[in-house]
Amino acid sequence: MNITPLAIPEILLIAPARHGDERGWFSETFRQSALDEAGFEGGTFVQDNHVRSTTRGIVRGLHFQRPPHGQAKLLRCVRGAIFDVAVDIRVGSPTYGQWVGAELSADNALQLLVPEGFAHGYCTLTDECEVLYKVTGYYAPQAERAVRFDDPAIGVDWTIPRAELTANARDASAPLLADLASPYAYEA
Repeated sequence: MNITPLAIPEILLIAPARHGDERGWFSETFRQSALDEAGFEGGTFVQDNHVRSTTRGIVRGLHFQRPPHGQAKLLRCVRGAIFDVAVDIRVGSPTYGQWVGAELSADNALQLLVPEGFAHGYCTLTDECEVLYKVTGYYAPQAERAVRFDDPAIGVDWTIPRAELTANARDASAPLLADLASPYAYEA
């Protein structure tokens, strides 16, 4: 398992090894000790989620949960391809309001680890996408919040033209980052 910090170093890109032969391949997709060795201190994963999206250009996000129900997320795309994004919403962080992203696909097997203190979202790059992800906190609808996916102050490049993106009403009307009273503070 190769773990690489992105431009915002708390966001980790994980490349699990695939071991193959004439039958196919085997891959270890999760090992807590590897995350521990990489410096992840975000807790224990307690819930797995599976999401299916039917068409290219669907945006889900930018979501987070308020403490004490915060969630770190470990995501992978097992069918199709997505562009996965994390936005720093930790007040006082040197990277506050900045984003990083990576293409995750069934073919490249990459995973993204997004700790608490970041809004998360993704855009489907193909029809028929399926995403599996682990979270460190249980889903708590009363704690769920969002930042608008097309906030010009953040400027996420979803890799698909804006006119071709589809979001549900909740995500399309989420507040801008400037209007967010973030519950997260940067701790050096």
